[in-house]
Amino acid sequence: MQHESKRGGGGTRASGPRAIHRHGLKVVIHRLKGVVRVGSGPRAPSDVRMDEICTNNIHNSLTVVLAPVTRCRSYENLAQPHNSLYYQQRAPPGVLLIAEASAVSETATGYPGVPGLWSDDQVSTVWRSTLPMGSSSTSSFIFLDIGRVDSSQPLRLDPRYTKDGLSDGSRSLEDRCRRLATDVVAAVVDEVGAHRVGLRLSPFAGGDTDSTNAAEAHALHLVCSMDRLGVLCCHVVEPRTRANGDGDGKKPAIPHRLSPFREAFRGTFIVNGGYDREEGDRAVSQGYADLVSYGRLFLANPDLPERFRKKAELNRYDRSTFYTSDPVVGYTDYPFLGQETQVA
Repeated sequence: MQHESKRGGGGTRASGPRAIHRHGLKVVIHRLKGVVRVGSGPRAPSDVRMDEICTNNIHNSLTVVLAPVTRCRSYENLAQPHNSLYYQQRAPPGVLLIAEASAVSETATGYPGVPGLWSDDQVSTVWRSTLPMGSSSTSSFIFLDIGRVDSSQPLRLDPRYTKDGLSDGSRSLEDRCRRLATDVVAAVVDEVGAHRVGLRLSPFAGGDTDSTNAAEAHALHLVCSMDRLGVLCCHVVEPRTRANGDGDGKKPAIPHRLSPFREAFRGTFIVNGGYDREEGDRAVSQGYADLVSYGRLFLANPDLPERFRKKAELNRYDRSTFYTSDPVVGYTDYPFLGQETQVA
């Protein structure tokens, strides 16, 4: 049975001013406002509501979402024409795309060749030609993955930018990290509206299905906070190692560890991690998720929604080209149905 959202409307805006003292946050929000305004199409960008997009996808069985996949091909941190082509290839009508992580600061890139959001040129000039926004019935839509960082690196909080410092013992480091994330998202919601904001979490990053209950509880607490803020969607990744299989050639088993997050979040719930067409369809039909995002399968099959509909064979992805800088090979040269291809 299709899961029905427990939240009415497009979410609510956080009330009251947020006391955020992180350096540069106001600049980031300014850039985000620029991103919200870009785009073209029969409807003015300011009229496009992302909650309508997700609802349109669910009702029209377009449950395939492009996951944010770092590709390292935005030279000098500027989106290039080949970046635009890459997303256009994967943009059939009505499909939701989540673009690769875009850095909010030159010191927060994480990888070489990732797109940035810290200059006017990066936002106003380049992304305008890259984001395919328009009518929810005729165009695809894109979210930007803002400020994602390497989850294997610890988050260091500077006492100057925390409300009560780090040495008074009043709050654990984990609590402070959750509060920081919640406050940042709340500030963005105040500026651009909850219906334009989503959250992506990898609660099991760096671990397997035996990850500690504490880590899972921390992520669940954050999801509950996001639900109270009324953000549009929550995108959560399954435990990685089990989702990738055990190397025995058998079809990998999806851990299905995300039910608590699904129950805690009343908006659109998106899952990711090792899904194929059958598993994705099952997750949606059983109410485990509203939408399913695909990374490697979508990058190797630009027409993935059509292939899923026709139950067609899939192109093999070439892992050796995932993070190279070539603007074509392993990026925009994967064939569509009807073209010569090597299938998995």
